[in-house]
Amino acid sequence: MWGRAEPSTHQRVLFEPSTLGRPGAGYPPTPFEGSRRRNAMPPKRQRDQAAPKPTSPTGKVEVGVSFGDDRRAQAGEHLTTAQGLRLSDTDHSLKAGARGPSLLEDFHLREKITHFDHERIPERVVHARGAAAHGTFRAYGNAESVTKAGFLAKGRETPVFTRFSTVLGSRGSADTVRDVRGFAVKFYTEEGNFDLVGNNMPVFFIQDGIKFPDVIHAGKPHPDREIPQAQTAHDTFWDFVSLHTEATHHVLWAMSDRGIPRSYRTMEGFGVHTFRLVNTAGETSLVKFHWKPVAGVHSLVWEEAQIAAGADPDFHRRDMADGIEAGAPLEYELGLQLLPDTPDETFEGIDLLDPTKIVPEELAEVVLVGKLTLDRNPTNYFAETEQVAFHTGHLVPGIEITNDPLMQARMFSYLDTQLTRLGGPNFTQLPINCPHVPVNDNLRDGMHQTAIHQGVTPYKPNGIDGDRPIADDTGYVHLPRPVEGVKVRANPVSFDDHFTQATLFWLSMSAVEKAHIVEAFTFELSKVYEMAIRERELAVLANVDGELCARVAAGLGLPAPTGKPAKGVVPSPALSQVPVAPGPIAGRVIGVVASPGADVPGIAKLRKAAEARGAVVRVIAEVGGQLGKGATKEVVERTLLATRSVEFDAVVVAGGATVTDPRLPVLLQEAFRHCKVLGAWGGGADLLRAAGIDTDAPGVLLADTMVKASAIALLDAVGLHRVWDRAVPAGEA
Repeated sequence: MWGRAEPSTHQRVLFEPSTLGRPGAGYPPTPFEGSRRRNAMPPKRQRDQAAPKPTSPTGKVEVGVSFGDDRRAQAGEHLTTAQGLRLSDTDHSLKAGARGPSLLEDFHLREKITHFDHERIPERVVHARGAAAHGTFRAYGNAESVTKAGFLAKGRETPVFTRFSTVLGSRGSADTVRDVRGFAVKFYTEEGNFDLVGNNMPVFFIQDGIKFPDVIHAGKPHPDREIPQAQTAHDTFWDFVSLHTEATHHVLWAMSDRGIPRSYRTMEGFGVHTFRLVNTAGETSLVKFHWKPVAGVHSLVWEEAQIAAGADPDFHRRDMADGIEAGAPLEYELGLQLLPDTPDETFEGIDLLDPTKIVPEELAEVVLVGKLTLDRNPTNYFAETEQVAFHTGHLVPGIEITNDPLMQARMFSYLDTQLTRLGGPNFTQLPINCPHVPVNDNLRDGMHQTAIHQGVTPYKPNGIDGDRPIADDTGYVHLPRPVEGVKVRANPVSFDDHFTQATLFWLSMSAVEKAHIVEAFTFELSKVYEMAIRERELAVLANVDGELCARVAAGLGLPAPTGKPAKGVVPSPALSQVPVAPGPIAGRVIGVVASPGADVPGIAKLRKAAEARGAVVRVIAEVGGQLGKGATKEVVERTLLATRSVEFDAVVVAGGATVTDPRLPVLLQEAFRHCKVLGAWGGGADLLRAAGIDTDAPGVLLADTMVKASAIALLDAVGLHRVWDRAVPAGEA
């Protein structure tokens, strides 16, 4: 016979006399009145309660067991079902006889096929094509006076996950298309996750987020034929940007070399918007975030980008993964462009809430405050790169957003999109999204809930669970600011200038960069079938710069209209990518053409010099295998059948090489045309000449033998990225 049970802790609290709910003096009651559990944090599981055994998603028990590897990895030596049942066969379905029909009772067949049918999740509407890496951010400490953000305190090291992406293309598109690149960094700080969700261009096509669906619809493939993929060279895009002239500045950036970066390691990053920093004294500054690549800012040339898209559509992600694996991490410095927080939120006449405008670095210095190092590749692309969820609203104390109307819309959109893409509100519990700090959020249930919450009071205030968790001013506090205005659908007048900064960008380019912009506009507009759109865009360019308009019009065979470009615009040299001195070459690839009988010891000398500076040497030959013998052998890493010039930042012909494959002249001519460094030592120069290469041209380096001085000269030339002297027409240098 059952005895009378003692009331549970919760029952004792609920039924003991208290002042809870009693009208009169002291009403409403304080949460602690009548509660004996004031110090319960977290709430305790009751004696009559149990929870699932603490195991990992793959059945590894978490208590008292050393896994040896990640507890989330697959476990055990035997093949099992998802329920842990060992299997004896996974190659044959259960049938009624060897030639009979499959049986409905085959639970393994059903489970295996069903899971396979649901392996894909909706890809991102934008930024679907991406690659990522883990790393660390180390703060220099010089930002402590302007923000109380803990991850910027001196010496603080913060783990990060960074995802790079293209905007328009699908997951299966190519890396090297002309497009904006996403540059999103998730900081796992000691105050919660902070996401700096930026691009490789500091401005955007639109000023108000309500137009974002429109500009993306215009840039995506045409809805009738679903072409072209991952490119803007079509009617709807140019129809949109020629009618929405606020896009003009960003279009100049996209048509420049910035639209086809050489690699992620040579790509600048920007927060795009203006943010607000708050220090411990409550003082504020406005700020624009910049990522400065240690390797410099460099790009592909257009023909090279097109070849790479076909020969190696994974060009950028492969470059990053191979570089990290080879010990050449991607490195960037975080810069703050600090601006006074004035009531009108402008600086030198520039509206800081307009996302189509920049503040030239000559007007406001970019102060470097920390270093980002990406040195670990993901273990599983889907679990990490595909499921990572960024959000502009993931902030930490000391960083606030502003009233930029594009950012305001992003504050809604980034959170909303995860609900469909990741199956519900608990995407923050996915390992790649989990904060590295305790989480006690009072959020409950929902699809794919993996937390086993304790207690009965997911609300505040409460009088049962000790009014926990605590909410007080040690958390994130929005700086009080007055907000007022007439309800209206409109932009401020300061948003109306759509051309001056586009002119600034054009005037800041070198001659070769201007030539590339002209070629890009001409290429893209030549793919536009509606003549009225071409003419309308030429009218837009006429308001940017007469020379730009005239050169594009000439390429299209159309008359150049006249416009009213801004006068007295001062160029910003910081916008040009052309280096003035050799930069780092870590991660760069040098191809060495060789054959049996080539100078293998000379190749070894070049390899040693290159590896000392973080670069990679790959031997190219007609067939695979190895060259030389013993300690002086070299492995052939690329055959002429399986490589193209786009794989290399420089191509050198080894002394003694004899190659008759007709693909070699193609490779050498492409490298020469793309303004890459070419070289040879000994008789290797004969192969350059046989390919029609002018060995007296700039950037073609010859030597009698491969010695230290020859290697240094070659590697320094690679540090300049390209030999632009070969590209600039006479009279324009």
